Amino acid sequence: MLHRAILGSLERFIGILIENFAGALPLWLAPVQAVVLNISEKQADYAADVAQKLHRVGFRAEADLRNEKITYKIREHSLNRLPYQLVVGDKEKADGLVAVRTRGGQDLGQMTVEALIERLHGEVAARSGTA
Repeated sequence: MLHRAILGSLERFIGILIENFAGALPLWLAPVQAVVLNISEKQADYAADVAQKLHRVGFRAEADLRNEKITYKIREHSLNRLPYQLVVGDKEKADGLVAVRTRGGQDLGQMTVEALIERLHGEVAARSGTA
C-alpha cells in the first residue's frame, strides 16, 4: 500500500514559516495585511471606504467597525500581529487621511490613502518585513 500525502509538505512548510516569523508574517505573506479601525460610529462609512479602496488595488484589508473602545481594538489587532492598523477619526475623515500604525507599534502619522498604497506596494515589491 502506498501512502501519499499531497498536502503534508505544504503544511510542514507553512508551519515552519509561522514558527520562523513567530506568527508575525511579513506584509506580502500575511492573510490580513491591514485593518481599518474607526473611533466611533460616525467614521464607519469612511473606514469601510478605505478598506474597500485597499481591497480594490489588491490588498487584503478589513474594516473593524465594532462599537468597542479604540484602545481595545488596537490591542486586539496588535495581539493578532497584523502588519498595519489604520485608525480613522473625525479629523482623518474630514481631511481624507488615515493614521497609520505598524505591527511594532510605530506610529507613522497621518497620510493619504494613495500614499499608503504606494508604501504598501513598495514593501510588497521588496518582500520586506514590517517592524
